Amino acid sequence: MELKGEYRIAAPREHVWAMLNDPAVLRACIPGCESLDAEGDGFAARVTTKIGPVKATFTGTVSLTNINPPESYTISGEGKGGVAGFAKGGADVRLAEDGDATVLSYSADAKVGGKLAQLGSRLIDSTAKKLAEEFFACFAARAVRDPAGSAAAAAAPAVVAAAGGAAAPAA
Repeated sequence: MELKGEYRIAAPREHVWAMLNDPAVLRACIPGCESLDAEGDGFAARVTTKIGPVKATFTGTVSLTNINPPESYTISGEGKGGVAGFAKGGADVRLAEDGDATVLSYSADAKVGGKLAQLGSRLIDSTAKKLAEEFFACFAARAVRDPAGSAAAAAAPAVVAAAGGAAAPAA
């Protein structure tokens, strides 16, 4: 499955980058996230989600490569959901300045297996898009509440988590 998106976030690029690297912000914005902890050049995560009739808790890791602050990075991750199956994939994420705002764009590719793969690509794709929209709506709302950046966000480590979601799609 391939996902692409572009979102305009009403905050400076450096602030958006810092937020994308703040485990507390990501934990709050990723739908169903139970834990998200910095680990080396990435994160260890636990997320519970429901896709059609299948509800599963995934545990996995996310690693970061090609980190170019505050412009871009590549995220790769893999999660296991027990009998529900697995999910793995990666995304290229870019941040571009647009006046006082930031345009976040991503291109992701993911694969699922096990019971999840039996649900059909339409259901999986629509659920992934819905989760992405929820993530970015939460993320953009937080960025607008604190557009100048908090001290905690500015001091966040240079790590980013994979999450799909949506704020305001860029025009």
